[in-house]
Amino acid sequence: MTETTSASPATAGPRLRGDKRAAILSGALQAFARDGFSRASIDTIANEAGVSTRTIYKHFTDKTTLFATVITESAATVAAQETALIELHLDAVASRDQVEPALAAFAHAWLSDTGQPDAHRALIRQVDTEADHLNAEAVTAWWQAGPARVRAELAARLRRWAEADLLRADDAERAAVHFARLVSATPGPPGTPTTMRGRKDWITAGVRAFLHGYHA
Repeated sequence: MTETTSASPATAGPRLRGDKRAAILSGALQAFARDGFSRASIDTIANEAGVSTRTIYKHFTDKTTLFATVITESAATVAAQETALIELHLDAVASRDQVEPALAAFAHAWLSDTGQPDAHRALIRQVDTEADHLNAEAVTAWWQAGPARVRAELAARLRRWAEADLLRADDAERAAVHFARLVSATPGPPGTPTTMRGRKDWITAGVRAFLHGYHA
Protein backbone atom coordinates (compact mmCIF):
# COMPACT_ATOMS: atom_id res chain seq x y z
CA MET A 1 0.00 0.00 0.00
CA THR A 2 1.41 3.36 -1.00
CA GLU A 3 1.35 6.06 1.59
CA THR A 4 0.33 9.55 0.60
CA THR A 5 1.44 12.65 2.36
CA SER A 6 -0.07 16.09 2.43
CA ALA A 7 1.17 19.40 3.65
CA SER A 8 0.32 20.22 7.22
CA PRO A 9 -2.06 23.12 7.86
CA ALA A 10 0.92 25.13 9.11
CA THR A 11 2.71 24.88 5.75
CA ALA A 12 -0.23 24.58 3.35
CA GLY A 13 -1.54 28.07 4.10
CA PRO A 14 1.64 30.01 3.24
CA ARG A 15 2.26 27.84 0.19
CA LEU A 16 -1.25 28.41 -1.16
CA ARG A 17 -0.96 32.13 -0.51
CA GLY A 18 2.34 32.14 -2.38
CA ASP A 19 0.81 30.23 -5.29
CA LYS A 20 -2.07 32.69 -5.53
CA ARG A 21 0.27 35.66 -5.39
CA ALA A 22 2.37 34.16 -8.19
CA ALA A 23 -0.79 33.53 -10.24
CA ILE A 24 -1.92 37.12 -9.72
CA LEU A 25 1.44 38.52 -10.80
CA SER A 26 1.54 36.26 -13.86
CA GLY A 27 -2.00 37.22 -14.86
CA ALA A 28 -1.33 40.89 -14.23
CA LEU A 29 1.84 40.76 -16.33
CA GLN A 30 -0.11 39.42 -19.30
CA ALA A 31 -3.00 41.85 -18.84
CA PHE A 32 -0.84 44.94 -18.39
CA ALA A 33 1.40 43.98 -21.31
CA ARG A 34 -1.55 43.39 -23.61
CA ASP A 35 -4.00 46.10 -22.52
CA GLY A 36 -1.86 48.71 -20.77
CA PHE A 37 -2.28 49.99 -17.24
CA SER A 38 -5.33 52.16 -17.86
CA ARG A 39 -7.38 49.57 -19.76
CA ALA A 40 -6.44 46.47 -17.76
CA SER A 41 -9.14 46.10 -15.12
CA ILE A 42 -8.94 44.14 -11.90
CA ASP A 43 -11.67 41.87 -13.31
CA THR A 44 -9.52 41.15 -16.37
CA ILE A 45 -6.49 40.43 -14.21
CA ALA A 46 -8.56 38.12 -12.00
CA ASN A 47 -9.69 36.17 -15.07
CA GLU A 48 -6.11 35.89 -16.33
CA ALA A 49 -4.93 34.71 -12.92
CA GLY A 50 -7.83 32.35 -12.25
CA VAL A 51 -8.64 34.01 -8.93
CA SER A 52 -11.34 36.28 -7.59
CA THR A 53 -11.03 40.04 -7.41
CA ARG A 54 -11.36 39.68 -3.65
CA THR A 55 -8.22 37.52 -3.62
CA ILE A 56 -6.33 40.19 -5.55
CA TYR A 57 -7.27 42.84 -3.02
CA LYS A 58 -6.11 40.58 -0.21
CA HIS A 59 -2.61 40.72 -1.69
CA PHE A 60 -2.51 44.20 -3.24
CA THR A 61 -4.22 47.36 -2.05
CA ASP A 62 -4.96 48.70 -5.53
CA LYS A 63 -4.10 48.38 -9.22
CA THR A 64 -1.26 50.89 -8.98
CA THR A 65 0.46 48.84 -6.28
CA LEU A 66 -0.02 45.68 -8.33
CA PHE A 67 1.43 47.33 -11.44
CA ALA A 68 4.45 48.58 -9.48
CA THR A 69 5.07 45.08 -8.13
CA VAL A 70 4.75 43.51 -11.57
CA ILE A 71 7.22 45.85 -13.26
CA THR A 72 9.73 45.53 -10.40
CA GLU A 73 9.66 41.73 -10.26
CA SER A 74 9.72 41.42 -14.04
CA ALA A 75 12.71 43.77 -14.17
CA ALA A 76 14.53 41.72 -11.52
CA THR A 77 13.93 38.49 -13.44
CA VAL A 78 15.19 39.92 -16.73
CA ALA A 79 18.16 41.59 -14.99
CA ALA A 80 19.24 38.21 -13.63
CA GLN A 81 19.10 36.76 -17.15
CA GLU A 82 21.06 39.68 -18.61
CA THR A 83 23.65 39.46 -15.83
CA ALA A 84 24.15 35.82 -16.78
CA LEU A 85 24.82 36.94 -20.38
CA ILE A 86 27.40 39.43 -19.13
CA GLU A 87 29.13 36.71 -17.14
CA LEU A 88 29.03 34.29 -20.06
CA HIS A 89 30.45 36.62 -22.69
CA LEU A 90 32.64 39.08 -20.79
CA ASP A 91 34.15 37.41 -17.75
CA ALA A 92 36.69 35.28 -19.64
CA VAL A 93 38.24 38.19 -21.59
CA ALA A 94 41.96 38.33 -20.85
CA SER A 95 43.54 40.14 -23.81
CA ARG A 96 42.84 43.15 -26.02
CA ASP A 97 42.11 41.06 -29.09
CA GLN A 98 39.27 39.36 -27.20
CA VAL A 99 37.50 42.59 -26.28
CA GLU A 100 35.73 43.38 -29.57
CA PRO A 101 34.39 39.87 -30.30
CA ALA A 102 33.28 39.49 -26.67
CA LEU A 103 31.38 42.79 -26.70
CA ALA A 104 29.80 41.93 -30.05
CA ALA A 105 28.71 38.49 -28.85
CA PHE A 106 27.23 39.96 -25.69
CA ALA A 107 25.39 42.69 -27.59
CA HIS A 108 23.89 40.19 -30.05
CA ALA A 109 22.68 37.97 -27.21
CA TRP A 110 21.43 40.92 -25.16
CA LEU A 111 19.49 42.50 -28.02
CA SER A 112 18.19 39.32 -29.64
CA ASP A 113 14.45 38.78 -29.98
CA THR A 114 14.68 36.09 -27.32
CA GLY A 115 16.72 38.25 -24.95
CA GLN A 116 13.66 39.79 -23.30
CA PRO A 117 10.12 38.40 -23.19
CA ASP A 118 7.59 40.38 -25.24
CA ALA A 119 5.52 41.04 -22.12
CA HIS A 120 8.51 42.61 -20.37
CA ARG A 121 9.27 44.81 -23.37
CA ALA A 122 5.68 46.02 -23.33
CA LEU A 123 6.00 46.84 -19.63
CA ILE A 124 9.15 48.87 -20.24
CA ARG A 125 7.27 51.02 -22.74
CA GLN A 126 4.51 51.52 -20.21
CA VAL A 127 6.82 52.72 -17.46
CA ASP A 128 7.14 55.89 -19.55
CA THR A 129 3.55 56.17 -20.73
CA GLU A 130 2.05 55.33 -17.33
CA ALA A 131 4.51 57.31 -15.23
CA ASP A 132 1.72 59.55 -13.94
CA HIS A 133 0.13 56.52 -12.27
CA LEU A 134 3.30 55.53 -10.43
CA ASN A 135 4.88 57.18 -7.44
CA ALA A 136 8.56 58.01 -7.39
CA GLU A 137 9.33 55.10 -5.07
CA ALA A 138 7.84 52.60 -7.53
CA VAL A 139 9.84 53.97 -10.45
CA THR A 140 13.01 53.94 -8.36
CA ALA A 141 12.36 50.34 -7.28
CA TRP A 142 11.89 49.29 -10.92
CA TRP A 143 15.06 51.10 -11.97
CA GLN A 144 17.19 49.63 -9.19
CA ALA A 145 15.86 46.09 -9.72
CA GLY A 146 16.43 46.11 -13.47
CA PRO A 147 18.29 48.68 -15.58
CA ALA A 148 20.57 49.96 -12.81
CA ARG A 149 21.61 46.44 -11.84
CA VAL A 150 22.51 45.49 -15.42
CA ARG A 151 24.38 48.75 -15.95
CA ALA A 152 26.37 48.19 -12.76
CA GLU A 153 27.28 44.65 -13.82
CA LEU A 154 28.45 45.85 -17.23
CA ALA A 155 30.36 48.74 -15.69
CA ALA A 156 32.13 46.34 -13.33
CA ARG A 157 33.50 44.38 -16.31
CA LEU A 158 34.57 47.53 -18.14
CA ARG A 159 36.28 48.77 -14.98
CA ARG A 160 38.09 45.46 -14.62
CA TRP A 161 39.23 45.65 -18.23
CA ALA A 162 40.48 49.20 -17.73
CA GLU A 163 42.47 48.11 -14.69
CA ALA A 164 44.00 45.34 -16.82
CA ASP A 165 44.83 47.89 -19.57
CA LEU A 166 42.47 46.20 -22.04
CA LEU A 167 40.64 49.47 -22.69
CA ARG A 168 40.59 53.05 -21.42
CA ALA A 169 37.63 53.99 -19.25
CA ASP A 170 38.07 56.63 -16.56
CA ASP A 171 34.36 56.43 -15.77
CA ALA A 172 33.10 52.86 -16.16
CA GLU A 173 29.47 53.79 -15.46
CA ARG A 174 29.51 56.36 -18.25
CA ALA A 175 31.25 53.89 -20.56
CA ALA A 176 28.51 51.32 -19.86
CA VAL A 177 25.85 53.85 -20.84
CA HIS A 178 27.72 54.76 -24.02
CA PHE A 179 28.08 51.11 -24.98
CA ALA A 180 24.40 50.36 -24.40
CA ARG A 181 23.25 53.37 -26.41
CA LEU A 182 25.61 52.70 -29.32
CA VAL A 183 24.73 49.04 -29.80
CA SER A 184 20.99 49.41 -29.19
CA ALA A 185 20.43 52.41 -31.46
CA THR A 186 18.49 51.77 -34.66
CA PRO A 187 18.44 53.71 -37.95
CA GLY A 188 14.65 54.06 -37.95
CA PRO A 189 11.85 54.99 -35.54
CA PRO A 190 11.37 52.82 -32.41
CA GLY A 191 9.69 49.55 -33.27
CA THR A 192 10.89 49.55 -36.87
CA PRO A 193 11.61 45.92 -37.82
CA THR A 194 15.15 45.09 -38.88
CA THR A 195 16.62 42.03 -40.54
CA MET A 196 19.08 39.85 -38.67
CA ARG A 197 21.82 41.01 -41.04
CA GLY A 198 20.87 44.64 -40.52
CA ARG A 199 20.92 44.24 -36.75
CA LYS A 200 24.27 42.46 -36.87
CA ASP A 201 25.80 45.25 -38.97
CA TRP A 202 24.38 47.92 -36.67
CA ILE A 203 25.68 46.19 -33.53
CA THR A 204 29.11 45.67 -35.10
CA ALA A 205 29.28 49.36 -35.98
CA GLY A 206 28.19 50.30 -32.46
CA VAL A 207 30.87 48.14 -30.85
CA ARG A 208 33.56 49.61 -33.09
CA ALA A 209 32.39 53.16 -32.38
CA PHE A 210 32.54 52.39 -28.66
CA LEU A 211 36.07 50.99 -28.91
CA HIS A 212 37.16 53.95 -31.03
CA GLY A 213 36.53 56.12 -28.00
CA TYR A 214 37.61 53.68 -25.30
CA HIS A 215 40.44 51.65 -26.81
CA ALA A 216 43.53 51.28 -24.63
